[in-house]
Amino acid sequence: MPAAAPPPRFNRPDEGYPASVMDSPVPPLPTGPGPRRRDRHGRGMRGPVAPPQVPLSTSRAAAFGDLVQDSVERLERRWPQLAEVDFLVLDVPPAGGGGGGGGDDSGAWAAESVPLGGMIAATSAHPARIVIYRRPVEIRTKSRDERAMFVHEIVVEQVAELLGLSPESVDPRYGDEQD
Repeated sequence: MPAAAPPPRFNRPDEGYPASVMDSPVPPLPTGPGPRRRDRHGRGMRGPVAPPQVPLSTSRAAAFGDLVQDSVERLERRWPQLAEVDFLVLDVPPAGGGGGGGGDDSGAWAAESVPLGGMIAATSAHPARIVIYRRPVEIRTKSRDERAMFVHEIVVEQVAELLGLSPESVDPRYGDEQD
């Protein structure tokens, strides 16, 4: 019977692994920008913080746009001619101070005169436009319900200015929503 081969001796570091392992190195991990895609601690891959249908995953700008759209739809049932008006949401009023309110000559807004919305009359080039400024409204409100009421009041006031009517005639519940 032939003698058994002696166990391999690993005296030097380069002799620690069989040649097949040393010849096929593990490919390096990608080191580019972006989130890590590994399963740390064996608990599964990370998922989204919240499902897309909950309000957490919508941006503040999108939520504000929805409030304006709800208010416009509410008024369009009573005033069908509003379908021809463009409603825009901008983050802040223009820096020049010309937001439809006849500001001072310096062009800077005073703290009490920052517009919350504006109206641009129709021309042959474009239809009438009503603009609501998101950041000044968000700063003045604390909750979503308060913001919804405030947005509706601003939209009603701008529509009333566009139609040449009082806000109470545009929406009979205009003054009733305030506490």
